[in-house]
Amino acid sequence: MHDADIAFGFEFAPIGLAVTRHRIIETCNPTFSDMFGYPPGSLWGKSIALLYPSNREFVDVGRIGLKAMTKGGQYGDERIMQRADGTQFWCAVRGRSATISDPFSRCVWSFVDMSEQRPIVNFTRREREIAMLSVAGHTNKQIARDLGISHRTVEGHRSRMMDKLGVTTGAELIAKLAGLPL
Repeated sequence: MHDADIAFGFEFAPIGLAVTRHRIIETCNPTFSDMFGYPPGSLWGKSIALLYPSNREFVDVGRIGLKAMTKGGQYGDERIMQRADGTQFWCAVRGRSATISDPFSRCVWSFVDMSEQRPIVNFTRREREIAMLSVAGHTNKQIARDLGISHRTVEGHRSRMMDKLGVTTGAELIAKLAGLPL
């Protein structure tokens, strides 16, 4: 494979691609920039924190991702991200590190906009975190442990999320968050 082929694949990939160093965008393709509502090249040198609804979510997702990448060099989840205009959307994110001993030193990431499959609701920061972990299959107790809160607090947030989405069971909540038909 030639360098020109690699550059072509990166430039024209139908998914967003970004290369980061210590969570700073080193380069990204036009699909990535467009997905987040930024002109091509304008995100280079910027922290990926810019793409999160809150700094707390940037920190929490980073902590969870770092733990996973330290074990296997890869991490993936489905999370709510934020565009330049402030609108939020569900995004499937997958990353791979070049060095397991220092995972964030250099990574390649893929981003897939899931707006058409997933409803976006006016969730609080904590509800967005719980939604992300719920869709990943975590139990209330696992979510509580990951976020450093009680499982009763998680249950309360999930109850409010169910009200906002108009569902009555935990299974319906997960299906709705995952964009599955009810």
